[in-house]
Amino acid sequence: MSTQDKAPIMTQFPIARDMRVGIVRTLWNSHITEALLSGALDTLKSAGIEDDMIDTFEVPGAVELTFAAAKLVDTGNYDAIIVLGCVIRGGTPHFDYVCQSVTQGNAYLNSDCDIPIIFGVLTVDEEQDALDRAGGKLGNKGSEAAQAALLMYDFVDKVNNL
Repeated sequence: MSTQDKAPIMTQFPIARDMRVGIVRTLWNSHITEALLSGALDTLKSAGIEDDMIDTFEVPGAVELTFAAAKLVDTGNYDAIIVLGCVIRGGTPHFDYVCQSVTQGNAYLNSDCDIPIIFGVLTVDEEQDALDRAGGKLGNKGSEAAQAALLMYDFVDKVNNL
C-alpha cells in the first residue's frame, strides 16, 4: 500500500456539535454512493450529530452536484455540505468532462461560500477502485468526507471566534 492509499489520521470528535449538515449523493453508480453515504452518516452520528441535523438529497449524476450544493447553500440552513459521487472512466472523454465540471464547480463554491462544501466524489479508472474506497480495503471516502466536514466546522468556528 502506497502512502497515498492510506487514510489520513483524523482527530477524534469527543463533543457533539450544534451542526447542521446537508449531504447530496448521486444516483449514478448508486451501489457505490449508497456505501459512501452510509460511511458519512455513521461518522457524523458517531460524532454526536443527531439525525434531525442531517438532511440527505439525491441527484442524477456528478455534474448536478454543484447545482444541488449551491441550492443548499442558498437556503442558509447548513453549516457544511458534503457531495458524494462516483465517476468511473469509460472509453470516451466523457469521464474527463464530468470530473472537470464537478471538481471546478466544487472549488468555485468553496471560494464563493461561507460554508465548506466537502468533495466526496470518487474519480476512478475501474469499478473495483471505487468499491475499494467505498467501504472496501481502502476505507470509506464518505466517512473521510464527513470527518473533513467536522474539521472544517471546527475551523470556521475557531476563525469566527478570533
